[in-house]
This record gives sequence, structure tokens and C-alpha cells, in this order.
Amino acid sequence: MFLKSIAFGAAAAIALAGAAAAQTRLSLSEVLPDGNFMAENAKTFAKAVEEATDGEVVINVATSGSLGFKGPDQLTAVRDGLTDMADINISQQVGTNQMFGAEGVPFLVESMEELKDYHKFLRPEFEKLAEQYNQKILYMVPSPAQYIYLKVKGETLEDFRGISVRGADKNTVDIVSSLGMEGIAMPWGELLPALASGRVAGVATSATSGVDGKFWEFLEYIYPTNHTWGSNVVTINLESWNKLSPEDQAAIEKVAAELEPKFWESSRDSDKASIKTMTENGMELVELSDELRAQMAEKAKDVQAEFFDRVPQAKPIADAYLAEKGAN
Repeated sequence: MFLKSIAFGAAAAIALAGAAAAQTRLSLSEVLPDGNFMAENAKTFAKAVEEATDGEVVINVATSGSLGFKGPDQLTAVRDGLTDMADINISQQVGTNQMFGAEGVPFLVESMEELKDYHKFLRPEFEKLAEQYNQKILYMVPSPAQYIYLKVKGETLEDFRGISVRGADKNTVDIVSSLGMEGIAMPWGELLPALASGRVAGVATSATSGVDGKFWEFLEYIYPTNHTWGSNVVTINLESWNKLSPEDQAAIEKVAAELEPKFWESSRDSDKASIKTMTENGMELVELSDELRAQMAEKAKDVQAEFFDRVPQAKPIADAYLAEKGAN
């Protein structure tokens, strides 16, 4: 009886060891804080992957940059295997490859519906780029509409001249500067100290980021400029991906395809909820006059032309999108 117990215990231990060995644990770097909808999307994805693979693939989502990477570092961190996965702000990767700025061309896309149409032409290019940097895109989700947050209330571009405004990427900085403001590129982790010290006096970003940063503590007015679009992609290092079984790969791809449309809706919902939160905390949403919006679009034309001169491979993609848009 004693020997049987030992044999049973040994068998159980071997089975447990085998199960543990079969489990793959992946790290996912997330620079955004808990509560941000992009971070919550990543957690939802991780949970769904664990369920879909019967616990064989476990993704640990490390939020608030806790793995030590800033936004612009995410692409190369995955490329080099410093993290298995990351939630990457695409436009912040223009320092690695300028083609990553193609989504943020000013006033090219007017709505999230149009962005879906643009992605039909642009996403395949992003997928090729991701592969060049040793990774695979699993899902892609746009940030909500873009705003400019300021301390001053104005009605003309002259009212905003010279104000220092933080942008997350070169395209945004160029757009802001074209409007007469002083655009400053700055990672998210440096923004709140810069606002507190007065180094910057405004921010160009989404409403969800406005809530994350509690902008009402520093700024007063919200301008719905919707000057550009940007998305995040969750990617996985190709070596990490290729170690997974074909069955787990298929399960993960299915989860990503099913969740991506829901994540787009969460982007819309987060925008509305975030504006409500900021106005309830004392900020004022200032609607742009048709004249001011037209002035902004006109000023940004030079930025648009300069981008295509600098990144000519993006021009045929934008032209194909505009041709389809004009035909519809």
C-alpha cells in the first residue's frame, strides 16, 4: 500500500511537471496605466487567450511601463526579444521607420469609419513592416478622436500663437507647429511633470489620455480638432510566436479577430465617457467654428505635402484610399 502511494505520488508529480512544462508564459509590455481602455483591451485579450488555449498560453500584461520601456521603445523591445509582446503606439515608432507615420497624415481621415477604409490599404503595409522588425501584429485599435488641450480660450489661430504644446509623435508636433503653436515631442512619462513645471502649456492627444493625466489639474479648455489619427498594435516577437504550437497560434489569431471589432467600439465609448469626466471636473469643451477648422486644415496642407515628400512610399497608399473614398 505504501509503495502504491509512492508510485501514485510520483506519477502525479510527473504529470504536474509535464503540464507546467507545456505552459508558455509571455510578457506583454504596456506603457499605459490600469484603467486606460487600451490597457484593459490587452488584459481582456490575455484572459481570452488563456481560455482559448486551455491555459497553455498565459500572457502577463505589465502596465504603466513597469518593464522599463517608454512608448517609443516598444517596437525595438519586441524586435530584440526584451519582451515577448507589446502594445505599441504606431506613430511613436517614426524614429525607427518614417512609414509608421502614414496613419497620422493631418486631415486625411475625418472619422473612424473612414479610418477603417484607410486601413484596408495601410494595414498590409504595417504588417510587412512588423515582420521586418521581427514581430507579428495580432490586433490593431485606433485611439479615439484627437483634441488640443489649452489654458486659454481663443477663436482665431492668432490666439494660440507661441503656446508650447506636447505631441506624442513627429506628425502631431508638425501639425501643432503649422498652426502657430510650439510643438514639442515628449513621451507620456515626461508629460505630467512638464505640465506641472510649465515647460508645456498644452497637449495634443485623445480624451482617454486627458483623463489618465487628470488634465483638469493643469488645463481648462478642450478643442475637438480631430487633426490626426493613430492606432495601437499588439505584436508578438516572431521567435516567441514560432515556439507556440500551430493549434495555439490558430486559437490566438481567432481570439484577436473576434475581439478587434469590440476594441474599436471600446475606443468610441471611451472617448464619450472621457469627455464627460473632464467636463464634470471643470474643463470646457470649445466647439471650433467652421472658419477656424478650415484655417487649420489649410495650414496643415503643407505638413501633409512635406510628409509625402519625405515618405514617398506612403503616397500611393493614401491615393488608393482617396480614390475609393471619392468613388463611394
